Formats: sequence, C-alpha cells, structure tokens
Amino acid sequence: MTLDVHTRRQILKAALGGAAGIVLGAPVRLAAQAAGTTNTLRLADDVFVIQTPGQANVVAHTSAAGVVLVDGGSASGADSLMKAVAALPGGGPVRTIFNTHWHPEQVGSNELLGKAGATIIAHENTRLWLTTDVTWSWSGQHFKRLPKVAQPNKTFYKTGELESGIGYGYIPDAAHTDGDLYVYFPKQNVLAVGDVMSGSGWPVVDWATGGWIGGIVGGVQRIQALANEETRIVPGRGPVLSLADVKTQLQMYSTIYERLTTLLNKGRGPSEAVEAKPTKEFDALMGNGDEFVRRSFESLWAYLSPDA
Repeated sequence: MTLDVHTRRQILKAALGGAAGIVLGAPVRLAAQAAGTTNTLRLADDVFVIQTPGQANVVAHTSAAGVVLVDGGSASGADSLMKAVAALPGGGPVRTIFNTHWHPEQVGSNELLGKAGATIIAHENTRLWLTTDVTWSWSGQHFKRLPKVAQPNKTFYKTGELESGIGYGYIPDAAHTDGDLYVYFPKQNVLAVGDVMSGSGWPVVDWATGGWIGGIVGGVQRIQALANEETRIVPGRGPVLSLADVKTQLQMYSTIYERLTTLLNKGRGPSEAVEAKPTKEFDALMGNGDEFVRRSFESLWAYLSPDA
C-alpha cells in the first residue's frame, strides 16, 4: 500500500528564547570539532547530545549495560553517528534505540542497529508508518517501508520504563505526528522530546500523519507539565531548551492557534491565512512563517472541519 503524505522539512533558521542549557551550567562540548563534523555535548556524566550539521539531535545514555539512544539520525549519517557513540566516555554497544516518530531523519540507524540485535522502541503508530510506503504528494518524494529488521520491535501505547529507570511515554496531542514520544532520564533530569519541539525555527506540521497546530499547543503544554526549572529539554533540532523556553513557545503557539481558528471560522482559506500574517511579531526570531502558517491552517481542516 502507498499513501500520499504531506509533510514539510524546513531548514530551521533561528533559536527560540533564552540560552540553552543555562540551568545547572551550560552543556560541555567534549572536544573541539572541525566544521561540518559531529559535535558532542555532555549534559551529565552519562548523558550526551550528539549534533551533526543537517541531522536531527541524538541523545545518548551510556552505562555498563550498553548505550541507549533517542533517535538515530538519517541513514546517510548512521556510520558517523556510530563512531561518535563509540567515542563517548563509558560508551559501548548500542542496546536500545527510541524512535520519537517515523520520519527518515530519526530512524536512519534502525537497520544497522536492528541487524546488531538492538531493541528498537516506538509508539505503535510509528511502527505502522514504518511498515508502509509513503509518498509526499507535495514534492513527489517517495519513501519505502523499512525492512523488517529495521522496524520497531518493541512498541507501546501509553508509557513504559526500562530496567535502568529511564521512562518514556506517548504524546497523544499529535503535535508533529500521531506517534510522538518523549524519553525522560530522571537521575539526570534530561527530557528528550523529538520534533514535538524545535530549538531552531518553525516546526513541521505533518498533518497527513496526524500532526496539527492544536496538537503543537497541547504537546508543548504537556512537556511543560513534565519538566521543572532544572530540566534540560532536548528538541529534535537546535540547542537544548529550558522550561522558560517551553513557556515562551507555549504562549506563542497558543496565540497563533487562536488567530488561525478565528480565520477558519470566518471561512478563510490557507492563502488568506498566510496573507493575514498571524506570526508577524514572531518572524524576526523564528524566520519566515508562511509555510508554517499554510500547513497549520490545513491541519485545522483535518481536525476541526473534516468535511472541508
């Protein structure tokens, strides 16, 4: 089966709100890196953020039992990611990887790690997306289903916990897709949230696989409830966020959501929503909001006007 799916992969432009990781001190860069290579930030003795230009953030937790990853970058970056993981203090083989959602830039290491016997954890909705071919009709870009060995081999519906105490849970608001999850490292107070939040520019509203602007508001609100003033929050892209950043984003997306629903109730369409500039006071920080507004407005049709 092939599904036509709209999604948007914008190059994100600007960091939102306060400096990342300022609570409990800034993240430590382990070593100077050449331009264009992987950088590793240490959030705790055993928790790291691996950042590669053009790739999604990857969180790594090291222990004597092996490495736990949150997301695995794209397939093209899998080898360099594994080298970065092997170089971590206390690193070892990757035993577990979480897929925060189905998009290719999160699941690119699944096949490599699946063949090595790793446990691949995802929400059941994410597994379902990864078992079907997907075509983005707006661009014609086609993605084949992952081979069986690369598909999640452990799924859940609400919450779960590893033996090490690492917790994870479903974000049912459908902020980015219908399979979003978070992973929480309680001892280190680090919360990985995938693309439910962005630390760099406007997020993608993948309404064809469940995401919508109301879900962004609900998802960010849920993250706010999970965090405290000392929590380091790792988004899918960009710098690490604080609770203050989450509150800033919640206020911003709530304002945009209210403006778009008002336009919808007046019978306006996506192009008219773009012309209304509902993100105007945020664009200087976040970048041009036209594509975000168009996708957000279209998402309202799916959730609030299903017969439109």
